[in-house]
Amino acid sequence: MKTHSGITLTVCLGLLLTTPLMEALSKDQPGKANTQTFSGEIMDSLCAKDGTHEKMMDEMKNMGRDKNTCAVKCAQLGSKYVLFDAEKKTIYGLDDQDKAAAFAGQRVRVLGNLAKNKIKIENIEAVGGQSPVRP
Repeated sequence: MKTHSGITLTVCLGLLLTTPLMEALSKDQPGKANTQTFSGEIMDSLCAKDGTHEKMMDEMKNMGRDKNTCAVKCAQLGSKYVLFDAEKKTIYGLDDQDKAAAFAGQRVRVLGNLAKNKIKIENIEAVGGQSPVRP
């Protein structure tokens, strides 16, 4: 009887100790559990504040007449690429500016982890048959 109780106690104790360890390990690794999908347009942070490139393109004629050119030129002037979700009227920062640059001015779907309103990008793809633009 004592052997059976000892085994049961050992198993229970083992489970109690391994559960926090497993949780800690899963937090250290980029886990799929925290991965979300975000949709919107890759914009520059200046234009995203207005939710459109129109104001910038009207005020500064050298910004081009299309979303891609405007976003790229604003980024060259120091603005950061962001994801603008027009439905939620939300601006998300993006951790990988190089990945975002390839989709400047395009509608995209971003797969990643959100922390402090910044997305750590795992994957990004154009929506609606668009292909990445090479700056």
